Amino acid sequence: MSVPVHSPHNPASLNFRDAQPGAAAPLFRRVLNQGRHEAATMLRNGEQLVLMIVMPLLGLIALAVTPILDGMGDSRINIATPGILALCALSTAFTGQGIATGFDRRYGVLRFLSTTPLGRTGLIAGKVIAVLAALAIQVAVISTVAAFLGWRPPVVGILLGIPLLVLGAATFTALGLLIAGTVRPEATLAITNLGWILFAALGGIVLPAEKFSTTMAGIVDWLPSGALGTLMRAALLDGDVNIFALVILLAWAVAGSLAAIKWFKWS
Repeated sequence: MSVPVHSPHNPASLNFRDAQPGAAAPLFRRVLNQGRHEAATMLRNGEQLVLMIVMPLLGLIALAVTPILDGMGDSRINIATPGILALCALSTAFTGQGIATGFDRRYGVLRFLSTTPLGRTGLIAGKVIAVLAALAIQVAVISTVAAFLGWRPPVVGILLGIPLLVLGAATFTALGLLIAGTVRPEATLAITNLGWILFAALGGIVLPAEKFSTTMAGIVDWLPSGALGTLMRAALLDGDVNIFALVILLAWAVAGSLAAIKWFKWS
């Protein structure tokens, strides 16, 4: 089904308030409109909301009321919250955006939008904005519940944690787009959901590497999930930055981005 370039289904292509008749809106406005449209679509999807909000909340409460994290610090909620915030980035950027992009590619939406004034760069930028908007909502919800349960992070930790979480979201967005742009949508659905489960349970994003065997902990330290989890715990527990984990996460971000740029297929 073809969609007219100026229809509501392509809100980023033209904004009549900001452009002369027959002319495209400024790039910033096009990207912002696309990001707003994609964020609204994500938040209206029930399955996405379960993955983005319900699952992290259940994980937070489970870690706060069970002895899984006992012996790792003075407060279960203080140890649990950084990992759950990192899990939010994984849920939205990797699984959510990967699945959405995979099916957009299948139905020709990506190919169509890439030929509008939005362009390929604007489309990707819009997806990044959508991820960050959804992540901001997740962080607000999780942080509110965690604060109610007694979470009191240091101020310097919050200031460090925000850019680190954004870096994590960028890394997992690149990896999600790489998968969505190279395999069939059904495979994207399976891979990203399986990846979410493995990263969450065994990837060091929720549980610190110390909870695993020595061999497993050595592997976890090199994963993007383990690096993000370590960074968030170091920032929000100690107000510090783990340099090794930061280098690992940056390496995954660069490698994932370059691979997505090279191998992403628009149709």
